[in-house]
Formats: sequence, structure tokens, C-alpha cells
Amino acid sequence: MIKIAILVSGNGTNAENIIKYFANNKNIEVSIVMSNKKDAYGLTRARNLNIATGYFNREEFTNGTTLRQFEQLGINWIILAGFLWLVPDIILNQYDGRIVNIHPSLLPKYGGKGMYGDKVHEAVVANHDKESGITIHTIDQHYDEGKTVFQATCQVLPTDNAHDVATKVHALEYEWFPRVIEKLVMNEKIEF
Repeated sequence: MIKIAILVSGNGTNAENIIKYFANNKNIEVSIVMSNKKDAYGLTRARNLNIATGYFNREEFTNGTTLRQFEQLGINWIILAGFLWLVPDIILNQYDGRIVNIHPSLLPKYGGKGMYGDKVHEAVVANHDKESGITIHTIDQHYDEGKTVFQATCQVLPTDNAHDVATKVHALEYEWFPRVIEKLVMNEKIEF
């Protein structure tokens, strides 16, 4: 069984979608959802689906405490689903190539520290982009860098506002993130 940990900082809709996607999978399980915020609604979503949850502060995340929790649970992959902290080297080194993030733009556009959620969609609209989308990538020591493994696009109409773009991007996230995770963790070619 391949065991996944999902890290969230907020609402957790992507985490919930991933949990539901793998609910009856015989090869992959979501073992725990963890957050850097005690009141992140993503933890409530996970508990409502009978998934274990956990919280860590900055010190626990960087000093090896959180890493030891992953190891004790036998975690094979870490999925970042709306998680806003940079992952420390101690975890990056142990899970090299096995930490996956989703970003709500077509990286390298609109990436980097502070570029998340509505800020990204507002930038897309302000710059009159004709398309936006999602990027699923492994992570490294920098925000929104690392190896891109999948991108999907959506059209941005001249009449679209940031909320319209967010709705389209969320639909792509829900459709593709669990499917790409499944291919990655099963070491299968990502072709759709």
C-alpha cells in the first residue's frame, strides 16, 4: 500500500477531493492530513471522511519532528494541497522527488512567494491573459519551482473576473490533481 500525507493551510477542497478519489483504491491510501494551522478547515474535511489529522508548528516542521511522524506512519508521498509554507530541506531530502504541489496558474507565470489563490487569478485578469490553468509539479527549495509534471489550461474570456477564472481553475484542479497523483505514485507515464 502506498501511503500519502496531504498538507493543507486552508479550506481543503483539493484534499477532500483527493481523499474521495482514493477512498476505495487498493494500492493507494490517504493516511493523514496535516496542517500548519490548527483551525484549517481542511482538517475538519478530513476528519469528516474518517482520515487522521495532525498539526505542526514552524519549529516541528523544520526540526525533524514532522518528518519523524511521516516516517512512523510509513508515508511514501507528500501532497501539498493549498499548503503555503516552504518545505524545509530535512523533509525535501528524505522525500526527494516525492513531494507534489499544485499551483493555480501556468507556471512559471504567477508563481513565487505570496502568489496563491485569488492573488493569482487577479493577476491573470489584470494582465488580460487569454488562458490560465494549473501546474502540478514536484518541489524544490524555491516556491513554485521544481519539475513540472502536468499542466492543464482553460480559456480566459475578456469578460471574466478573478472569480470566474478561479471557478475554471478549480474545476481543472478537481479533475486532474488526483489522477496525476495516481500516475505519479504508481510510477506510470502521465498520459491522458
